[in-house]
Amino acid sequence: MQRRAFISQLALATASTMAGDSLGDDHTLVHVFLRGGADTLNLLVPVQDDRYHRLRPSLAIAPSEVIGLGGHYGLHPRMKPLEAAFKQGRFGAVQSVGVDNSSGSHFECQDQMEHGDSAQGRPAGGGWLGRFLRLHPAAGAGGALSALAIGTALPESLRGAPAVSVLERLSDISIKGNAGDSVVAALQRLYGSEVTLLGGRGRETLDLFKRVSGLQQAAKAPEHGALYPQDSFANGLREVARLIKARLGLRVACVDLGGWDTHFFQGSSTGSQAQRIGLLAESLAAFECDLSDHRQRYTVMITTEFGRRVYENASLGTDHGRGFAFMALGDRVKGGQVLGQWPIQTEEDINLNTPGPGGLHACTDYRSVFAEVLRGCFGAGVNLAAIFPGADLKSVGLL
Repeated sequence: MQRRAFISQLALATASTMAGDSLGDDHTLVHVFLRGGADTLNLLVPVQDDRYHRLRPSLAIAPSEVIGLGGHYGLHPRMKPLEAAFKQGRFGAVQSVGVDNSSGSHFECQDQMEHGDSAQGRPAGGGWLGRFLRLHPAAGAGGALSALAIGTALPESLRGAPAVSVLERLSDISIKGNAGDSVVAALQRLYGSEVTLLGGRGRETLDLFKRVSGLQQAAKAPEHGALYPQDSFANGLREVARLIKARLGLRVACVDLGGWDTHFFQGSSTGSQAQRIGLLAESLAAFECDLSDHRQRYTVMITTEFGRRVYENASLGTDHGRGFAFMALGDRVKGGQVLGQWPIQTEEDINLNTPGPGGLHACTDYRSVFAEVLRGCFGAGVNLAAIFPGADLKSVGLL
């Protein structure tokens, strides 16, 4: 990195800390996005609704296979790793969440959700997490690792944040090449005696290199016998867990899991979707096990851009719908319950004056749920009206 670029990055980070505000205790929000429109009707199974079984003759999860939750819903059998968290009250959901966009477009609905916008209003500018970090500088006190995206591209939700790191693994945070030590020494001489905000930020960034390098050298295995699946999604959660335990100031982490666009041969308790569900559940269970000593310090939110239609198609899959089940995991979650309405739309009333495809109506504005997650993670000082301008933010009751 050229010195000019290095100074530019430090200046941006410095500006973000000058305003100063206060948030709650050290807490990390982990944003998991199920890209492709996940069929949450098969994750949280409406086991007591005959219409679900009738309209999905080959895709419905048989009652004998459903993990019972003592009510209208049950869990897909591959969600077994999260059963204990649900029954102990750390894992819960809100049904019929969605955006006010009936286009059925992955791009449009993902874009709207990540920006925190309404399809009817003016764009708010940037991503909803980017606005949170920009409006609350205390959230960025961790510098380059205050906001993290696992992968190779910046998600739109973090667009506009003062500082974001995009990486696949912690080893990406290093000065590459044989001259690494000499470069660090030169930078230490450059900023070591500079009594300015920029000099201070330079020393903090070099300290970050040192602390992350220490993490890499320690290379501790996941704690409490946690077993992460061999997959990039699970590896991303493992890296997030390492940063949470290291207390490096991580406030927001984004991790994607794709492969949910199941138009063809979706399967039921087995098949392509069941494999995705198993990977999701096993990875989150490993993450929770790994962080058993730090459960007060994180909340995981799991969203998708839209749900699927309630009836299966001719290709033994499901097409794009509207409402979906938003899920959350953590000690601040009022788990052990599925909140929200069950406004199922069947083939009998598809042609009535109800917009959108057959499935669940989007009865709960996704922004109300996202806002409640922010407030639950970071306290009453979060300026929700500025993060979601024009939204009617109603209480949901999940956090």
